Amino acid sequence: MWAVYAFLSAFFAALTAILAKAGLQDINSNLAVAIRTVVVLLMAWAIVFITGKHNEIANIGNKNLIFLVLSGIATGLSWLFYYKALQIGEASKVIPVDKFSLVIGIVLAFLVLKETITIKAIIGGLLITIGTFVLIF
Repeated sequence: MWAVYAFLSAFFAALTAILAKAGLQDINSNLAVAIRTVVVLLMAWAIVFITGKHNEIANIGNKNLIFLVLSGIATGLSWLFYYKALQIGEASKVIPVDKFSLVIGIVLAFLVLKETITIKAIIGGLLITIGTFVLIF
């Protein structure tokens, strides 16, 4: 089931980029991120309440909270830079560079999370890297 969710994520991430580029016409990229963030915030909390998971807030440990806050900061910075890049660059070039985060994520999974390095991951990461550079140059 994870693969279905992952492909849906990829589809909506692609749609996000196209809709964002179209929405960035004649407005500040930081303002656009703020609007997007409010929408995401409302959607996320609506899902939490609809699914009844709001009762689990008290179970969140300090370590979890620290990492989630840091992840939120990283997300915010990513969105700010991404929207600025989309605003001033071509979407067909910005998107592949943004998706290079896949390779960075794989490397960080090996280094930080101590996940096993596989030849498949190395070859896939190299292919993504090559593909990224082919698309942007």
